[in-house]
Amino acid sequence: MIDIGLLAAVLTGVAVLIFLILYFKIQPFLALLIASIGVGLMAGMAPMAVLARVQEGMAGTLGFIAIVVGLGAMLGAILENSGGIQTLAASILKGGGENKVSLKLMFTGFLVSIPVFFDVGVVLLMPVVYALQRKTGHSLLKYGIPLLAGLAITHAFVPPTPGPVAVANILGADMGWVIVLGLFAGLPAAFFAGPVFGNFIAEKIKITAPEEIAHSREQNNLPSVGLIVLLLAVPLILIFMSTLAQMAPQNFQQSNPDLITLLSFIGHPFSALIIANLLVWYVLGTRRGASRKELLNISNRSLQPVGLIILVTGAGGAFKEILTETEAGLMIADFLMAKGMSAIFFAYLAAVAIRLLQGSSTVAMITSAGMSAAVLAGTELSPVQLAATVIAIAAGASIYSHVNDSGFWLVSKYFGMTEKQTLKSWSIMTTIVSLVGFAVSLLAWSFG
Repeated sequence: MIDIGLLAAVLTGVAVLIFLILYFKIQPFLALLIASIGVGLMAGMAPMAVLARVQEGMAGTLGFIAIVVGLGAMLGAILENSGGIQTLAASILKGGGENKVSLKLMFTGFLVSIPVFFDVGVVLLMPVVYALQRKTGHSLLKYGIPLLAGLAITHAFVPPTPGPVAVANILGADMGWVIVLGLFAGLPAAFFAGPVFGNFIAEKIKITAPEEIAHSREQNNLPSVGLIVLLLAVPLILIFMSTLAQMAPQNFQQSNPDLITLLSFIGHPFSALIIANLLVWYVLGTRRGASRKELLNISNRSLQPVGLIILVTGAGGAFKEILTETEAGLMIADFLMAKGMSAIFFAYLAAVAIRLLQGSSTVAMITSAGMSAAVLAGTELSPVQLAATVIAIAAGASIYSHVNDSGFWLVSKYFGMTEKQTLKSWSIMTTIVSLVGFAVSLLAWSFG
């Protein structure tokens, strides 16, 4: 049964948030906090409980984001100061037209997002996109959207990322089929949402990269492409090794606990990025003649602009926490289930509703998977149909990232876009990913 009061509170909160940001031009950090408190109070939460949830949501989001963004900013600054990012950008542009560059960035994002979280991939690879924009003069979206599309589809569709793994486990789907259908659905989704849409939206919205960090390198003393690729690969390899350790057979983990602990520790995004920072500090810094003071100044400058990113992203986490606490998403999912619709349509629409209301794609995937499992109880589905349901949930949980999603604010601030521009680019891109992914899952369901 739909609680009209709760639904009205959530919709009013989202409308107020958008109005504050777009019309009154209130700083998103403040607007998100106001909307979070407002929704909680309108939904009937106790005033002090609302403030406690805002604090928990902020802390829970920043516990990961603040460290990753800070470490990534320093890593990118030293890579850029050395000329390494510019060398890599020139290498990507070499040997093909601009459309090939977009495809390369899409596949780069796709591969990078397998071992790392979406946020980490954005932080690591945005300096490459900045350098490409500076070199060509095209809108940042021409290169950024394909990269984001590649990162997003792997994050949502392809194990071993947490979302699809959790959904497959809840529904009892075969992981092999989930991987196959995740690739089958994800690649065309990334293509249409990335290079195709990226080329279109780049003509509509002109975004330039932030000002390049000042440096005094000589153009004939740039680091090699191979060295830069190796340094960028270090944190990715470490994180992937940690993932493999967690996926190792149980008997191997029990007989080698110290090795598993070591790999898990050094492969955590925090540890991996710290190690990568120390490596670039030495290899691209002191070894190439940079003084310690110069490197410290570069690192300090790199941290100045990330404060806004961190605060806004954290406030987005607070808003998500309030919306999750109201259980508005569960209410919509219960309503859809009561209507007795087809399992795969229910799975998709439940994920869509929860995603739109509370923001987090992972929360939407896991919550709608639990609801879908109840719908599927007692039904006879083939392994392909079960895997298709997993992909349908992943597609639904990817749709229209907007102001209640911390990813929306991360992209907005890294690209230097207004909220309106982000809604027209990033939000539409995620919707294309969702629709194409669901279409492919329906096709697989029909033939499964």
